[in-house]
Amino acid sequence: MAWYAYCIGEKQAFPALARHRKPVAMESVFGVSGNQVFLYPASDLAVIVSEHNPRETFNQRSGVDHARVISDCFQHSTVLPFRFGTVFNDDESLRKSIRSNQRQFLGNIDKLRGKTEMHLKIFVDDCCGREIEKRLNGEGVGREYLTNLRENASRARERQTRARAVSFQMHRLFIPLDEEVSCRIMENGKMMLDIAHLIDRKCVERYQNKFATTSALMRECQMQLSGPWPPYHFVHRLTRTVHAPAPQAPAPVGTPAVPLMEPAPALA
Repeated sequence: MAWYAYCIGEKQAFPALARHRKPVAMESVFGVSGNQVFLYPASDLAVIVSEHNPRETFNQRSGVDHARVISDCFQHSTVLPFRFGTVFNDDESLRKSIRSNQRQFLGNIDKLRGKTEMHLKIFVDDCCGREIEKRLNGEGVGREYLTNLRENASRARERQTRARAVSFQMHRLFIPLDEEVSCRIMENGKMMLDIAHLIDRKCVERYQNKFATTSALMRECQMQLSGPWPPYHFVHRLTRTVHAPAPQAPAPVGTPAVPLMEPAPALA
């Protein structure tokens, strides 16, 4: 039987597994394609899975269901999310993957225990504009082309400096345990900073209050906040390739973005 995998959690967090060695259905929890979700015991770990028919195809709704199941499990346990679309062909391939990486998975769970991810999107006006880049694309070769090339490089450095300054300001204000930052230029000409902050779960309310204060003060920026999320952006730092697709920060629809799951939100 093939298994669709959502995440790995702590076995002790799910009392239903205390007396069972076989998969146990999670009451009233249904995942991709409406399939029943199971807790699959693997030593000190629980793998959250549902049965999978290889003829089934994934769509946008599948991504939403994937993220929802992970979020449900996150209410009970620290989780290591699998990438969206991860399928184990049979029980043996699932057990082999978990067995080969059990020590690493347990260590990663320990590092992320009690932590959650908050996701910031910050939109700021581009400090450079795009006229030079457009002109460069229309030129051939020669002195003017090289001049434009140097000016483009200069503008790229200015953008990096601006993005670093905003990122540093967010770090100083929110004081996260860890962070992931990416930046890109939007079609409307604004720069978007995509920032994931790792914080203690007990500090979520304080973080949200700080966001409300900060967004009111920083009128030159537009800010959006989502979370708390499972620590999608931070799982991928702790993992490596395994025999079968192993947990990673997933990339389902409706979860935070990742330079890595917007969510792209990855362990393979």
